[in-house]
Amino acid sequence: MLDALTLATGVAALLLAAWCGWAAYRDQPTKDWHFIGMAVVTLLTLVQLVVGVVQLARGEEPEQGTVIFVAYLLGSFACVPAAGFMSLAERTRWGSITVAASGVVLAVLEVRLYDIWKG
Repeated sequence: MLDALTLATGVAALLLAAWCGWAAYRDQPTKDWHFIGMAVVTLLTLVQLVVGVVQLARGEEPEQGTVIFVAYLLGSFACVPAAGFMSLAERTRWGSITVAASGVVLAVLEVRLYDIWKG
């Protein structure tokens, strides 16, 4: 895995969490700008998914197993979009809280992905 990409994705996820957490604190739902932020974070996770699959196809192996590595890659890719769809259904501050929580979860998944790859 690319360490810089993992770090950038984790930082972007935490920034998204802080931004949506601030919106929830101000009693606001997710807005169009939040969805642009979610798209950026999702794009980073898509790039990470592609890089991870390419490295596996080249014969590189994660230290803690391929199956769990792919499961974490797919989970990190699905985390923010799932919260985004849920925030569309809940157009109150709770939608912003959901996206903020997904940002924190994604940051934790990034740390775990790094740990799985490096051992």
